[in-house]
Amino acid sequence: METIRYEQKGHLGIVTLDRPAAMNAFNYELITDLGQVVESIRINPDIRVVLFTASGDRAFSVGADLKERKTLPEQHVKRNLYKIGEVFTAIENLPQPTIAVIGGYAFGGGMELALACDFRIASETAVMGLTETSLAIIPGAGGTQRLPRLMGEAKALELILTAKRMKAEEAYRYGVVTKVVPAAQLMDAASELAGQMLANGPIGLQQAKFAIKHGMNADIQTGLAIERKAYEVTIPTEDRIEALNAFAEKRKPEFKGR
Repeated sequence: METIRYEQKGHLGIVTLDRPAAMNAFNYELITDLGQVVESIRINPDIRVVLFTASGDRAFSVGADLKERKTLPEQHVKRNLYKIGEVFTAIENLPQPTIAVIGGYAFGGGMELALACDFRIASETAVMGLTETSLAIIPGAGGTQRLPRLMGEAKALELILTAKRMKAEEAYRYGVVTKVVPAAQLMDAASELAGQMLANGPIGLQQAKFAIKHGMNADIQTGLAIERKAYEVTIPTEDRIEALNAFAEKRKPEFKGR
């Protein structure tokens, strides 16, 4: 793939947007390549945590490729809109925990990609926003739905309707990003968070994510039922027995994901 780099380090998958000359803007090729990589991750039981990052030090992604967009007929604009929404929903629905590693600018679709991840870690120099209304359109890849759920309706309305750009510290104050670090420490901070999760049982990680994500969209009683069912999935696993044995033997467990 010319627009995506993907590598696996142990049980960690690293997806890198790789159009630095275009500030990692989403053209149709990048969208489709990203979708293929995400699908390969979804069905790979050996991947337990995923990082989404980008090439270059200027931008995570500035969103849609406006040079391409200007040349597209309306039906192709709709095609791109549908496809990018589909891919970002696939990222949100990955069973593995996901971390967006945000250096530089994250605007429009770049911000929406980050919002589709479970965690967002940003450099001190990162600037982000859903700036689509300045182009006479609206966020169309989940931004109007995911951002209010993170920071509240009124503040999300303000940011989207004014096309405001947030600095990293403001995004942290509103709970949009998990952590802000110096740019030189960005990948180390993301890898540290990933490592903390990788130390735990992978089936437990996936079922905890499933219970939280699905339970948050239900009433409390339905959520509790979802939690119980997710717990039941972990009971017959070898990893659960390994954890009990390791505790008794005062050693670190070796989880196999089964």
